[in-house]
Parts: sequence; C-alpha cells; structure tokens
Amino acid sequence: MPAMGPRARVLRASGLHAPMILLAKVLLAPLCVVAVSLAGRRWGTAIAGVLGGLPVVAGPILLVITLVHGPSFGADAAAGTLLGLCALATFVVVYGRVSASLGPAASVICGWTGFLAAVAVLDQIQPPDLIALALAGASFAIGLAMLAAPAAEPAEIGAFPLWDLPARGLAAMGLVLVLTTASGSLGPNLSGLLAPFPIITSVLAVFTHAHGGRAQVRVLLRNFLVGFYGFASFCFVLAIGLGRLGSGAAFLVAIAVAVTVQAAVFALRSRLVARTAAEPALEHAG
Repeated sequence: MPAMGPRARVLRASGLHAPMILLAKVLLAPLCVVAVSLAGRRWGTAIAGVLGGLPVVAGPILLVITLVHGPSFGADAAAGTLLGLCALATFVVVYGRVSASLGPAASVICGWTGFLAAVAVLDQIQPPDLIALALAGASFAIGLAMLAAPAAEPAEIGAFPLWDLPARGLAAMGLVLVLTTASGSLGPNLSGLLAPFPIITSVLAVFTHAHGGRAQVRVLLRNFLVGFYGFASFCFVLAIGLGRLGSGAAFLVAIAVAVTVQAAVFALRSRLVARTAAEPALEHAG
C-alpha cells in the first residue's frame, strides 16, 4: 500500500470520525456567529470583524481532531488550515471589492468563487510551515492594502429585527450541513478543498452588508484580515509544536501566542489609524 502524505492522512482521519467533527461544527458555528454578532452590536463592527477572524470554530475542531487522532494528525490539520487562510483572505478581498457595486447575495457568490479558485491553487503546493505562515501574513497585508478603509465614518446600524440573530445562526448551521453533504458526494480531494470554507465570515459579511451597507461591511472585512494574524499564529504554533510539546501544552502555547500577536497587531493598527486621522488636522492647523 502506498504511503499517504499529510493531507491524505488528515482527510482519511476526518472521515473516520466525521460525525464527531460535524457535531462540533454544527454546534460551534451558530453559537460563534451569534456571539460575535452580539459583540458587534455592543462594541462595533470593527470588534466583530476581529473576533470573527479568530479561530473560534477552527480551534476547537483542531482540538477534537488532535484528541481523536493524535498530535501528528493535529499538526497536519493545523498546517493545512494555516495555508488555507490565504484562500480565506481571497474571499474577504473579493467580497470587499465587488460589494462596492453588488448586493450581499451576488457579493458572497463572487467571494466563494474566489475562495475556491485560490484553494484549488494552494492544494497543488505543500510549503514548509514557516513559508506557509509568511504566505498567510503576506496575503493579509495585501488584502488590507486592496480594501481601503471607508472615506468617512460609516453610519451606525439601526435597530435589528427580532429575526436577525436566529437567521444568522440558522444560516451558519445550514452552510455546515450543505458543505458536509457536498463533501460526502464529491470524494476526498474536493472534500479537502471545501474543509476551510468561510462559514462564519460569509454569514457575518452578508448580514452586515444587508443591514449596514457597503461601508459597514468594508469595516468588517478589513478587521477579519486583522483577526487572521492571530488565527495564523495559532495554527503555526500547533503545526510545529504538537509533535514536540504534546497536545495540552501546544494548545496552551498556541492560545497565548495568538492572543499576544492579536493584541500587538490591533494596537499597532490603532496607532496607525490615529496617526492617519491626525495628519489632516495638523495640515489644517499649519
């Protein structure tokens, strides 16, 4: 029997315990969408974007995979997820660019198309973990450069209808079930391509776009990219650390590194935004 590579081993292992992983996704995705949405209503769209970009669903799923299949499988899955973040960045950029002229439904379809095209390309390469981390970080930086911040402060989103939160949760659950059904009929290769599909990012983007308009969804998408830095560092630590540190220690270190990186990136970005906002005032005073 030919030896299986890391990607093939992860796909085979995921199939062996698919019900457990599906249950984790079905429970976590709606809960996280609702929690992030509530945070956005309390603290603003930018905070919702940062939180939505963190591994709030992928992290627990990677933990389940590691506990069920061992550190080696978990490391392979984390490495694949790390590289897949480049495709998630593609989704964010495509959605953000086309949303200037298209509505939510057309924008998310374009974003999904961009995601699938990117992940099909990425599926042909298996770079070392450090290179994958560099590629992911570069894709986030390029994405932020391609999605300029709104020229003016977006108007606040008005009162949300009562059906909004349940609809968001059901949409997330529906995407999980549809993707799982599709994966079962498409075979292991295409199933692997669908694994990092942007479920939470899609739901949050569509509902923010529908309720808040183009400027609000641009704020959300830019902050997804900010949140992805913590996500990438989390996956990188797991990819290199699970085999060396063991499961418990590796996840604790990964969480600590992700929080540290995210805090540093967010603080740096806040300083840059404040400096940019101050420049026109200084020029006017001069």
